[in-house]
Amino acid sequence: MHYLSWMIKLLVFVVLFGFAMHNAAPIDLHFFLGYAWNAPLAMILLVFFVIGAAFGILASFGQVIRLRRELVQLRKVSRTQTPAPQSQADQILEQPKDAI
Repeated sequence: MHYLSWMIKLLVFVVLFGFAMHNAAPIDLHFFLGYAWNAPLAMILLVFFVIGAAFGILASFGQVIRLRRELVQLRKVSRTQTPAPQSQADQILEQPKDAI
């Protein structure tokens, strides 16, 4: 399984590297106020992918913090509660007399 994982990673790298080499022509990206950026297409795509991933991580950051606080609170409650009494499922039960 370890070798299969590395083979898949190598295949993805080769495909992405080939994409970058075929799209190495510089393009102009025009912003507001007359500012332009001249870079290869693959680099521009990579930059905007990283920016999008960063925004996605920032968007989920608040929920992660809230869930961690809830987990800490639940662990505190769990420590202060007394253990539950032994349930009847833990005891050995005999079969009913009318069982087939």
